Amino acid sequence: MVREGYVTVRREGRPSSELQRLIELEDQAKSANRGKWSHVPPVEKVRHIKWTQENPAHVVEYYGGKPVKAIIEHVRDGSTVRAFLLPDFQYVTLMIAGIRCPGVKLDADGKPDLSVKIPFADEARFYVESRLLQREVEIRLESVNNSNFIGTILFPKGNIAESLLREGLAKCVDWSMAVMKGGAEKLRAAERTAKEKRLRLWHDYQSKAPTVNAKEKDFTGTVAEVFNGDAISVRLSNGQVKKVFFSSIRPPRDTRSVVGADGEVGLPPRGKNYRPLYEIPFMFEAREFLRKKLINKKVQCNLDYISPARDNFPEKYCYTVLIGGQNVAEAMVAKGLANCVRHRQDDDQRSSVYDQLLAAESQAIKGQKGMFGKKDNVPLRINDLTVDHSRIKVQYLPSWQRALRTEAIVEFVASGSRLRLYIPKDSCLVTFLLAGISCPRSSRPALSSPHVPAQEGEPYGEEALAFTRDRVLQRDVSVHIDTTDKAGSSVIGWLWTDNNVNLSVALVEEGLAEVHFSAEKTEYYRQLKNAEDRAKAAKKNIWANYVEQVVEEKPVVVEEEKDEKAPVERKVNYEDVIVTEITADLTFFAQAVENGAKLEAMMAKLHADFQANPPIVGAYTPKRGDICAAQFSADNQWYRAKVERVQGNNATVLYIDYGNKETVPTSRLASLPTGFTSDRPYATEYALALIQLPSDDEDKEEALRIFAEDVLNRNVKLNVELKPATGPALATVHDPATNVDIGKQLVADGYVLAEKRRERKLKDLVEQYRAAQQAALAAHLVIWKYGDITRDDAPEFSR
Repeated sequence: MVREGYVTVRREGRPSSELQRLIELEDQAKSANRGKWSHVPPVEKVRHIKWTQENPAHVVEYYGGKPVKAIIEHVRDGSTVRAFLLPDFQYVTLMIAGIRCPGVKLDADGKPDLSVKIPFADEARFYVESRLLQREVEIRLESVNNSNFIGTILFPKGNIAESLLREGLAKCVDWSMAVMKGGAEKLRAAERTAKEKRLRLWHDYQSKAPTVNAKEKDFTGTVAEVFNGDAISVRLSNGQVKKVFFSSIRPPRDTRSVVGADGEVGLPPRGKNYRPLYEIPFMFEAREFLRKKLINKKVQCNLDYISPARDNFPEKYCYTVLIGGQNVAEAMVAKGLANCVRHRQDDDQRSSVYDQLLAAESQAIKGQKGMFGKKDNVPLRINDLTVDHSRIKVQYLPSWQRALRTEAIVEFVASGSRLRLYIPKDSCLVTFLLAGISCPRSSRPALSSPHVPAQEGEPYGEEALAFTRDRVLQRDVSVHIDTTDKAGSSVIGWLWTDNNVNLSVALVEEGLAEVHFSAEKTEYYRQLKNAEDRAKAAKKNIWANYVEQVVEEKPVVVEEEKDEKAPVERKVNYEDVIVTEITADLTFFAQAVENGAKLEAMMAKLHADFQANPPIVGAYTPKRGDICAAQFSADNQWYRAKVERVQGNNATVLYIDYGNKETVPTSRLASLPTGFTSDRPYATEYALALIQLPSDDEDKEEALRIFAEDVLNRNVKLNVELKPATGPALATVHDPATNVDIGKQLVADGYVLAEKRRERKLKDLVEQYRAAQQAALAAHLVIWKYGDITRDDAPEFSR
């Protein structure tokens, strides 16, 4: 004190060595102009203390969550102190963030009533005083509450709040913990430690954690179904399905209010066919978020608590659900698609990451996300065609029939072949029946209103239902709708799963449906019939007891066998086409010459339409599978196109009348005007029959170049040789001037290989192609210049 010039030495005392030492120190302070011996006027050395803060929130914002040095001046209780913030000497009352200690009871005048002793209040205050009072610490201001600052105090041994919790002298407080920038999990862990040891405030603590076996507590499974924003069903590896509720969150609720006829304010009236998924604002968005993120994905489920049964509702097993390490509930809350349950302070039946949920909700409210936005919450407007059947044929069926495929979401599966679809493009619900098959009926429960008795299912009906549910429930699918049933209440058509599998064919293949006679005139009949034959041969499900009818042997058997082995006649029906596009896989697109005038007339009308009525940029939102109009980058004209992929602000489209593809900004896409959707695509994709590209990239490019020189933008004669179950038709192409088979010529010139096929009707053609390949090999042409490249498939080359 003397050395720094803060005090004066009394020199009139009895001389001693100690006094002499103090006098010398004072002289040094004077000569160095320290403290009171400074030449600076004393008034300039007086501290200017800011005893009150006019705008506490501004102070918090000024420090920006960074630690600021401070001196603790007073400890009111274990969780409230007064401090000077340095170097500006701002006097603040600080509530320690995330905790509350036992305090002092106040009397009628609002003053401390020292006659009332609160258990552990004195111990908590002494604990803080002995470590912080008159000490320099660091304070991180987090928020403000009623002019009091909320913050974290850091002293040499860490966070004082964490120490108080670990000693059982404080409890966690949710509301102030939510404003912390970090460290909440450490406070929870410290509190758990005190609880387990039953220290002080927790001396009579009894754990409410659910007692379940390890398999029930934590497990990994695949999400099979999403319920309305707060639960999912998870299929385990053993096939068992568990219903999993998200811990500590609630899905959107209907908060709209209307004034009734009696003047009472309440919720909007619910109709007979009330569907909360669509009618509660943000419920559909919440379900869609979960569906797109979770369906058919692996998740980790960690049990937090079991909510007891109440009000005729069964108990709920509530979990923290993780996908790729991300908490699904937290992601929902952050997007404003759910809010946090407010648990009682002493209720530890909550999410293990409850503080993260509160922080995410705080950010969502601040950012006005989802249901926390200022705009009025408006429900999704849908056209429920499962109730209003009259509009199906008149308003929707014609456009569905014209579309090649329509994107849909499977909302419900009633049986193996009966589903309820939501079609986003038209914002409608419709009952959908699978075409071409007859599927066993599943059982149906009894209904009370209207009274309908329970119905037993047909054999394998439940298996068919499970098969369809597992593959399409709540998945994105594409459908082609052909017609309606007799009553006009349901549509009938074909459905492809998200991996492009025809569901009708898949059910038949598994022996869970049989081919219906109505399929005979469809393009999928051969696929269905072949699938049924395979199911019969394997005696799957409905064909388990199937016995093939044996035809009695007759003397003409030998002649029949001879006839069966005879080659089937190859059909030749040449069509004049012009090749418009060639792909990297040696498939090509061709237009029928006879349709040229129709195509030109349609394109002239389309261009004129867009010139007269330019589309509004951004008015059209493209979706995969849509048939739309696209502005071609080469000439800026509009053409019919199919959307194959959408990624961000770009879309890859196929120009269906020409066969070329292009990636364009979505701003260059528009809805196709009425009248231009009925014509089928003028360009058809084909593959060269009996041709196989070489594996070498340079040889492949050379083959494509030669083929393009021969046919691209030229008239040729085309004959369809085969129509496979999947993929483009296989065709041969002839030069109209020389009648040369261009594919066979490519083989003869050594640019491609002849494909091995076993169809009897192509036997002669295959032999011709094989002979051409042998001649090219003997002459060592192009791909054969170093010998037989097919020998690379021998075992010695595969090691």
